[in-house]
Amino acid sequence: MRKLIAILNVVAWAGFWAFGYIALGVDGLSDGQVVIAAILAFGGLMAGMIAYMKLVRMAEETGYARASNQLTPQERDSAQAQWEVS
Repeated sequence: MRKLIAILNVVAWAGFWAFGYIALGVDGLSDGQVVIAAILAFGGLMAGMIAYMKLVRMAEETGYARASNQLTPQERDSAQAQWEVS
């Protein structure tokens, strides 16, 4: 499953860059073609970001990467209490 998501990640980012270049850099396209290229670039961006985040989560769960330093609710509340204006 990880390999499939990694392949999806690479293909999505490649689509983002390719269609983003077409939408922004190619001359002589009609407005409809530019809109389609921009929509496909946005789809590649979203798919790439989602796939990347899934890969990061999988890496943390398997121990390949360190877990992110998230605060517990008590630590978060005490930190926010220090910033409250009296």
